[in-house]
Amino acid sequence: MDINELIARRVRSLREKRGLSLATLAELSGVGRSTISLIERGESSATATVLDKLAGALGVPLAALFEQGGDADAEPSPLARAADQPVWTDPVSGYLRRHLSPAAPSPIQLVEVVFPPGQRVAFDTSPRDADIRQQVWMIEGEMEISLGDARWRLAAGDCLAMRVDRPTSFHNPGTKAARYLVALVSSNRRVP
Repeated sequence: MDINELIARRVRSLREKRGLSLATLAELSGVGRSTISLIERGESSATATVLDKLAGALGVPLAALFEQGGDADAEPSPLARAADQPVWTDPVSGYLRRHLSPAAPSPIQLVEVVFPPGQRVAFDTSPRDADIRQQVWMIEGEMEISLGDARWRLAAGDCLAMRVDRPTSFHNPGTKAARYLVALVSSNRRVP
């Protein structure tokens, strides 16, 4: 399935499940109604920032927009073959995101990211209904990550744990692509 079609189905499904109109989702997310409509029809390749705003308004982590729904009558597979893992590229920064987790229910989601040199992506993340925690483990290269006023520079082998509840930015200051693994856990209740 085409990645834009996958995102289209997930956004539409999550919006309908929550009983939100396009106008309400637009108001909650700060994303234009026409833009959401284009995304839901698979006619637009949204940026990471737009997808993060939609995920926040829908009360889910960004990774949830890349989950593959299967046959409603079939048991979700506990195996995600590499060839079947959704891969998405941000149209602005060129960062590549591979959703590694299988469709079987799990509290953990794994995402592999390849981030081009010199690029930056900023998310205006605010508190959500779900408590989202993530760890970023650097495999290759280096990244500068900021969460609110805190800033870290990570090199290969470093691992950063953070709660996703404040503006966050990712920047690759190096001359080669950075590659890292993100492990996410979310719950529906706030944890202090």
